Formats: sequence, structure tokens, C-alpha cells
Amino acid sequence: MERRSYQPMGFLHLMTACALLIGSHVMAAAGGSVAMDRTEVARGKQIFAKYCAGCHGSQGKGDGYQLLGPSPANLISPTTEERSDDDLLRTIHEGKPNMPAWKHRLSRQDSRDVLTYIRSLSAVQRK
Repeated sequence: MERRSYQPMGFLHLMTACALLIGSHVMAAAGGSVAMDRTEVARGKQIFAKYCAGCHGSQGKGDGYQLLGPSPANLISPTTEERSDDDLLRTIHEGKPNMPAWKHRLSRQDSRDVLTYIRSLSAVQRK
């Protein structure tokens, strides 16, 4: 019986998977878009509901309470969608004149999860 070796093909699959993983991490590090991970979206949704929805509205449209001054940002608008992940994470972490800084309340991972949820809202609106 002839024995066939599938190692080269297995190696090719492994290298392709590694390239995809490394590429996604490099893209995220360079300010690329956050990957849509269901667990991160679910965690982000919970955090968003607790800390963000009061002002930004349950769907992120900026239609919540206007307690702190000008209207809260519409997080599903094209303007917000065009902002880099790094810029949005900085805003979540550092706040704005009419938005509190969340760096003392949310971990960096919490902030990333909120951003992932916000990006998922935009993706749902495009469908």
C-alpha cells in the first residue's frame, strides 16, 4: 500500500492561518477596525447599556439624555464610523468636554469591548 504524505499541505494551511492571525493583530495595532467577536460584542453591549446608553441611546443614535451639554454623538453616523479605532478608544478613555473620562471605571479591555459593540451597531444599520 502506498503511503501519501499530506505534510506540505498541512504546513501551507498552518502558515495561512498564522498569516491571517498576525495580519489581523497588525491591522488592529495600526488602528484598523476591531474584529467582530461575539463574546466581545456581548460584553460590550452590557457595558454600553450600563455606562453609555443613558446619553448615547440604546441603539447609539445619540438620542439619550442630554445632561452634560450638547447632544451626545450619534455612534452609528458615517462621521463616527470613519474615525479610527484608536481615536474612538482615546475618546472613551479620556472623555470629551461633554463626556466623562471612563479610564477610571473601565479597563482597556472593557473599552475595546464597548468599541466592538459600537462597531457592530454600525454593521447592523448597513444591512
